[in-house]
Order: sequence, then C-alpha cells, then structure tokens
Amino acid sequence: MKVVLAWTAALAIGGCASAQPAAAPTLYDRIGGRAALTAVVDDAIENVSADPRISRRFANAGPGLTKNLVDLLCLRAGGPCKYTGLDMAAAHEGMFISDDEFDALVEDIAKSLDKFKVPAREKAESLAILRQMRNAIVGH
Repeated sequence: MKVVLAWTAALAIGGCASAQPAAAPTLYDRIGGRAALTAVVDDAIENVSADPRISRRFANAGPGLTKNLVDLLCLRAGGPCKYTGLDMAAAHEGMFISDDEFDALVEDIAKSLDKFKVPAREKAESLAILRQMRNAIVGH
C-alpha cells in the first residue's frame, strides 16, 4: 500500500511539474513579428522625414538606420533579433537632442502604430520601450 501511495504521489508531483503554463506571448509576437515591426519602422521613418521638427536630424541617416531600429525594438520587445549597433548614449553622443525632438520622434512612431492599427495595449508597451531610452538619447 505504501508503494502504491508513493508511486501515485510521485506521478502527481511529476505531472504538476511538467504541466507548466505556456509562456505568455511577447510584445514582439503580439504585434506580428519582424514583418510588422519593419512596416511600422519604415512608415515612422517616412513620418520623421516629413516632420520639420526633426527631419534635419535624419537627413544623413544611412540605410542602416532601419535595420538597427528594427533590431533594437525587436530585441526590446522580446523578439529573437540581435542588435549590433552602438548603445543609445554612444550613438547619440554630441548630438544634443532635446526633449522636444525626442517627443516628436515618439509622436511620429505613434502615428505609424495607429496607421497599422496596433492595439492600445501593444501601442502603450511599444511607446514605453521608446520612452525608456530617453535618458540615453536626450542631451548627449
């Protein structure tokens, strides 16, 4: 009887240990993965290029900007991407970006999120990721 009880207990404990809940989908997954992120970034770069508040900041940006921005946002949203660019403080050193310019960039990205009908929760999380970079970008 003790062997049967011990075996039953072992099965129950083992069953509980292996029946872990599935991991919640990442923000990266919920927004549609790399293709969706790339579409939003491409659109946001168009918004930025047309925005007189900050367009001059991006006038000399090369083709690597899109890739780096997609990779960075992908990584920070829980995706599988590898970001190989400079850290934000080093990338913006000597640019002396103002709070107003940073806010304009966030607004331009928010417009793109709206254009692609990104749900409110995912939009808020995406913008929070950007805002977390403020101190590394502004004023350097």
